Amino acid sequence: MTAQLPLALRLREGFDLDSYAGAPGLAAAVQALVAGEWGQLYLHGPSGTGRTHLLSAAVRRAEEQGVAACLLPGEEMAHLTPDVLEAFDQYGLLAIDNVDALAGLPVWEEALFHLYNRCREAGAGLLFAALAPPVAAGFVLPDLASRLAAGPVYRLAVPDDAALADLLQRRAGRRGLVLGDEVAAYVVQRGERTPAALMALLETLDEHALARQRRLTIPFVKEVLGW
Repeated sequence: MTAQLPLALRLREGFDLDSYAGAPGLAAAVQALVAGEWGQLYLHGPSGTGRTHLLSAAVRRAEEQGVAACLLPGEEMAHLTPDVLEAFDQYGLLAIDNVDALAGLPVWEEALFHLYNRCREAGAGLLFAALAPPVAAGFVLPDLASRLAAGPVYRLAVPDDAALADLLQRRAGRRGLVLGDEVAAYVVQRGERTPAALMALLETLDEHALARQRRLTIPFVKEVLGW
């Protein structure tokens, strides 16, 4: 396994099911997969919809429950040789982000097809994320596309401002910060409307608030972020 482990993505801090900003039902669906209630899930949607967040959260939750789990980056795998996949059927949960990066690459599609079959035979959970659903992701191996679509397929949407503000407040609370409704709405309106970008802003605000012992007010946010 040691040769394959460097390929696995390092889980990002704070990416858990409780802090997902999208539809609550998706976090519940991912939890059901981790719990073994489903064999696989396929998530698709544009950038900023939380695909990587959900996959990271699933792997983290599985590890917390004592299940060997791994998250692989499809876009990086495409630059390697398919034999790197040989040992990954040993995991209880295997998540592949940007799996559509392997679409249209015959040797990779075949390797992924065989990995899928080995994982299902072993009873492992499978979680895939891509920009498009299996039928529209560009896979040329029909059997692979059909297998990717064999379980529930969910379309993710970009979270609205209310969901992003709620996420900010929940994450601030976990840091011991009080972030009022008006301040949260202001940060969402002025910042880049993606969870990752907003979490980076919150990190900056937290650092300055701690160092200067200040509350998170709109004037303070303007001062720190240059708005």
